[in-house]
Amino acid sequence: MLNIVLFGPPGAGKGTQSERLREEYDLVHISTGDVFRALDPTSELAKLAKSYSVKGNLVPDNITIQILEGEVSKHPEALGVIYDGFPRTTGQAEALDKFLESKDTAVKTMISLVVPEDELKTRLIARAEVSGRADDADSEIIQNRINTYKKSTAPVANFYKAQDKLIEIDGVGSIDEITGRIFNAIETIK
Repeated sequence: MLNIVLFGPPGAGKGTQSERLREEYDLVHISTGDVFRALDPTSELAKLAKSYSVKGNLVPDNITIQILEGEVSKHPEALGVIYDGFPRTTGQAEALDKFLESKDTAVKTMISLVVPEDELKTRLIARAEVSGRADDADSEIIQNRINTYKKSTAPVANFYKAQDKLIEIDGVGSIDEITGRIFNAIETIK
């Protein structure tokens, strides 16, 4: 299986590039953000997840892992999965490895999109105008999301670097240029 962790800060382009990866390699795309937003808003799980995410904070590992495992289990015949927005902590990375091992597979690579902070802010504000997502329009929430990424999520790259699975990609340029860089990187590890 071609299991890819697509990694990067908020606004790096993970969702856009995930769709291109999904089409090119016939993979299942699982975005934890999309999964959280699609939960029944009246469910206790959705209310709990939202109480964290609306402030730009990470949803606790145990909740995220429970939801992710349910999503992956919906696709038993998948050729692979793109994990977009997961794992966000080293604990989640360890849990993902353990879960995939129970399915006789593993993460093949982590593709990390590297984008300067000013560019991230510009992209998020522009996305808010199109998507209507309130968390992308508020500069204080944007900064909190970036700070949370730097503090809690960015260290996950070291987890995959230690396994020799980290590939860093320049996330600045046209969408097509970035896609080309990602496809080239994947071809070297397939």
